[in-house]
Amino acid sequence: MARAKRIKDDVAAKPGAVTFGVFAPCDPRIDEQSRRRVVNIVQMVADTVADRVKMPGGKAVTVVWTPTLVDGEKQADLVARQFKAAGVDALICAPDTWAFPQLTVISLLAHFPADMPLSITCGNSGPKPGVVYAHALNGALAQMGKLAALNVGTWPDTGLKPVMTEPTADALTDWCYAALTYAGLKGRRVVVFGHDSMGMETALAHVLPTRQTFSLEITRLDMKLPADMLAKGAYKPRELKRLRGWIDKHIGERLDLSQPDADHKFNQGLAMYLIMRDLMAEVDAVGGGFMNQLEWGSDLRGLPLPICDAAESLFNSTFDHRGTKPPLPFATEADVQGLLTMLFMTWLSGGEPPLFMDFRKVWQPWEIQRLAKQLKVTFTAKDVWAQRGFVDGNNSGSASLDWAGRPGDAPERVLKNVSMPGAQLFSFPGGGNSVTFISPGGISGIAARLAYSTVTGCFSLVWDEAETLDMPRKLAEAVRHTSDPTWPHTWVCPKYASMTEYKQYAPANHFHMTWNLAPRRLQHWMDLASVLSVAPWQARPSFIEGTDRPLPLLYLLNGGENETKIRLAGT
Repeated sequence: MARAKRIKDDVAAKPGAVTFGVFAPCDPRIDEQSRRRVVNIVQMVADTVADRVKMPGGKAVTVVWTPTLVDGEKQADLVARQFKAAGVDALICAPDTWAFPQLTVISLLAHFPADMPLSITCGNSGPKPGVVYAHALNGALAQMGKLAALNVGTWPDTGLKPVMTEPTADALTDWCYAALTYAGLKGRRVVVFGHDSMGMETALAHVLPTRQTFSLEITRLDMKLPADMLAKGAYKPRELKRLRGWIDKHIGERLDLSQPDADHKFNQGLAMYLIMRDLMAEVDAVGGGFMNQLEWGSDLRGLPLPICDAAESLFNSTFDHRGTKPPLPFATEADVQGLLTMLFMTWLSGGEPPLFMDFRKVWQPWEIQRLAKQLKVTFTAKDVWAQRGFVDGNNSGSASLDWAGRPGDAPERVLKNVSMPGAQLFSFPGGGNSVTFISPGGISGIAARLAYSTVTGCFSLVWDEAETLDMPRKLAEAVRHTSDPTWPHTWVCPKYASMTEYKQYAPANHFHMTWNLAPRRLQHWMDLASVLSVAPWQARPSFIEGTDRPLPLLYLLNGGENETKIRLAGT
């Protein structure tokens, strides 16, 4: 009698790195030397990915490649089984010769889910030719509704061991980060403490659409649990003492303890960092959020507790009292769409720290120029703040401490720019301390915000490239005091959006920025997730060579990018 097989108990408790599978189709009629060249190209592509692509915590991705060339159905089935056994999450096809699409890659794809990320990366070589196959395959896939990212790059037409050019490798790397983000977050979860974010519809946990679009789960925990754990002292007192000592060492007198019972309340806020960190670790969460207002820290019908701004900032930072760590995207006021925005951009950037901000006051050029004149601050045509304007991005919580410095700055240097004032007691009668700094200028990245619409059933991303600005100190202080000087401030200037456009098209009262994030990565990820791209800036060309990814053929054959994404999202 046949017997069922019991699964072994030695399965890894933690999810592993995303696995890329690299292969090549081939023409069975060609000479052996050309076939050896194809195998070498497969290995070259695989090594390039292995060298360049990392998980958010710095761990290398897994890359497997096969020397078996997919000549036809038999090899397609064999390679597919090999890749499935290796746990491949994304596929890279690297053709260098003509082959037969239906007999090769189309047969191989039949073994995988319809949304399996696929890149077709080839040289623009003439001899056999792989680029002809790439176009035949891409066209066939587009007709059958399968998304593929076509990367027609460059490597030498001849020679057994060609090497791809740097632009080709860059384009492949950007796609890999998009595939890593899309595939690597499937089945993962975020933890949200509390319920709906201050009644903000733009921040709701759209549980079913989030699950259906991103395969992400949202674990919702009532705030009674962390409140009880705080009251019980359900954290390690020695670690709390160590964390507080670390703050005292690096912040010192910039920690304001002048309010009643301030020392105890600040320690409670730090204890919440340890409590929430451990609760999220229990379910291996990749992000989180915390609803302070109103019930936790503001509702006088209850017992208001201290704000958790320091905890939120620590989650989003690349360091804490233990040393360096991956940022854990964390949203203030349980803003789930803000959390998702930061989560995706952190992964796309390879683990860079996210910034959570209010879309606060938009300073039109005429308005900031008028203030500068009143303060007798001079400016010229070279001063971007005066010529283009900016947004004062600031919020009471969730600002990554990294943004008090520049990319690459040591934590000790960054923390010299951070202060922790007492909370605004009229808004937060529970007390505690906020976090404040002014981000330095010259930091480039992408500023963006996810939105959801019941009309299409799709998520959208409103985005633009952006850069932070410096201003003369006198002017910066005046701008800072126009809103709230006790909160972090980042002067954000979009690259293409005018201030008139920017302030009209903000999809929510919060927005987010991540440095060292290329538009091409973002666009590839939006393709994979069928997220609508919203960049309606009049000054931005529809395609910027070297910056944008080429529009997938699938979109061109089906009425355009948004039309195709909406249709795909509904299937």
